[in-house]
Amino acid sequence: MRIVSSTRRRRKVLALIGLLLVLFVFATARLFLWPPSNTPTAANAVVSLSGPWQHQANAALSLAHQGYSKIVVVSLGNNNRDLCPPAPPLIQVICFRPNPVDTRGEAEFVARLAARRHWRKIIVVPERSQTTRARLLFERCTGISMEFVPVQDPSSRVPYDLLYQWAALVKALVLKPSC
Repeated sequence: MRIVSSTRRRRKVLALIGLLLVLFVFATARLFLWPPSNTPTAANAVVSLSGPWQHQANAALSLAHQGYSKIVVVSLGNNNRDLCPPAPPLIQVICFRPNPVDTRGEAEFVARLAARRHWRKIIVVPERSQTTRARLLFERCTGISMEFVPVQDPSSRVPYDLLYQWAALVKALVLKPSC
């Protein structure tokens, strides 16, 4: 009788662990691999978040070329090698280094800039894995309408990005729950 009870308990624990693992995989996919994104429409500015590669800045400039905005705001992060991209004709490029050098610092800078310029809507261009957390932080820091148009993470970085984004999301939700 005791052996049967122990076996049932072990099966229940394994089933629970399996269920939690499946939920974790689905949450990871929804939050970081295929987060909600938007089809861009006209905005006051297109904001490029920083990253190890400047795919975001190129995408933001492309959106401006397509006519979504005449202003592109580029976060240079902490990489001193990244220079502000040249402004194409009829497009204003504003570059900045966030303080602190993270997504929260980027959201705080953009919130101040949007308030000074009376912007009502921006398009934010993060890496795909960063979109959920960027949306959370930008919504906390700004009171304006936003669309998120992510770029694909480099495939070689996806495992690292997933671990990093989980840790950073927990930090944003638990340790620093305000702007």
